[in-house]
Amino acid sequence: MNLPFISDQTFTQKDYTSTRLQKAEYDNCTFVNCNFEQGDISNASFLECEFIDCNMSNANVTHCTFNAVTFNDCKMLGVDVSRCNTMLMDFSCDNCVLDYANFSGLNLKGFVFSNCQMKHSDFTDAILQYVKFQDCILSNAIFEHTDLQHSDFTSAKDFLINPAKNSMKGAKFSKHTLDGLLRHFQLDIKP
Repeated sequence: MNLPFISDQTFTQKDYTSTRLQKAEYDNCTFVNCNFEQGDISNASFLECEFIDCNMSNANVTHCTFNAVTFNDCKMLGVDVSRCNTMLMDFSCDNCVLDYANFSGLNLKGFVFSNCQMKHSDFTDAILQYVKFQDCILSNAIFEHTDLQHSDFTSAKDFLINPAKNSMKGAKFSKHTLDGLLRHFQLDIKP
């Protein structure tokens, strides 16, 4: 199925909660202050697009393609990223709220999450090699059978990772965040 091609456009303050975003290939488009909350953007394709200050909470992203996409200052509560098209998946998030997002089973090697709140997000069975969690809040995030090799948690906050249940060779942590690794062992750590 060939999708319509939409290129080099800016969409500002559009409400896609009841009216669906056109199913298309979006190339080099910008979405500013748009509301996709509980909307349906399934089967759409975004290449080199930017989402700024958008609400994508609980949006249906099934078979959606995000390639070279940036999300800035977006609210993305409960988004099931694991349902997206994984072919050529590449995106970054800066200053986004990704609470309850589902990344389980995905290959996110080299992705960057910066200044994001990711409480209760699920990374079960995901490949997170070389992922950077710069100044991210990871309270109650789930890391089970996750490949965290060479990932960077040096400035991450409130994570709890069981080293016995995850691959962690070369992962980076600061001495201030080690309690997130050792809490599973019920050690008494003094400052």
